[in-house]
Amino acid sequence: MEFFGYAASILIGLILGLLGGGGSILSIPILVYLFHIEPVLASAYSLFIVGITSFAGAIPKYRQHLINIRTGILFGIPSIITIFCTRKWIVPSIPDIIFTSGNFVFTKRLLLLGIFAVLMVLAAIPMIRGKKNPISTSQRFRTFLVIVEGALIGFLTGLVGAGGGFLIIPALVFLTGLPFKTAVGTSLFIISINSLLGFAGDLFNYKMDWPLSISALAIVGIIIGTRLSLRIPGTQLKKAFGWITLAMGCFILYREIF
Repeated sequence: MEFFGYAASILIGLILGLLGGGGSILSIPILVYLFHIEPVLASAYSLFIVGITSFAGAIPKYRQHLINIRTGILFGIPSIITIFCTRKWIVPSIPDIIFTSGNFVFTKRLLLLGIFAVLMVLAAIPMIRGKKNPISTSQRFRTFLVIVEGALIGFLTGLVGAGGGFLIIPALVFLTGLPFKTAVGTSLFIISINSLLGFAGDLFNYKMDWPLSISALAIVGIIIGTRLSLRIPGTQLKKAFGWITLAMGCFILYREIF
């Protein structure tokens, strides 16, 4: 199973390079079901893998002038605060068994993977519908909403270890007026900062076995994905990935509940 896990690790970066998000959609199931890592630790490893991979993918985007640093910092500051606090204090405080009802036991594992699976299903729907890349009709920079959205995404990222690219990109387009391609590059920049600093919050809570080999393979994938994104139309790719995401989300819910 680990062989398939290493092979699938390349897909983490490939998806990030092609779509500007979605890496954690693959990384957490790979870590939990192929490498058999406990979900909380898997979410920490996912933050490191997605963070370092996104940073590698953001470098060529920056060279192509497709990253708005000012917007990324404004969006990222509330995200960084909430993700660090969530990983440092909230996640460790959740009990392993939250409640029981008859034979049903609601565990910390079910809570975290359940939220993650629901986010996967919600992310899959617009991709399957084949919606075109979002375009903002307003150039207004909604500072307050950017801060609120950043804090919300930081909380979700800290809770389940998801980078949140599928939420960040449309938020950047509609709340800041950025063009889609610039929003994708800025999203990679934000995800890299959020994920790496969120992972830093875990260094004090868990003993880490650094997932360097998986990260290296994911970086190879994002280099390939970034180059392919210049040649492959994104609409069909998004739809196919949407079906994969939906199937994986349903699989996680079924596996954990039943």
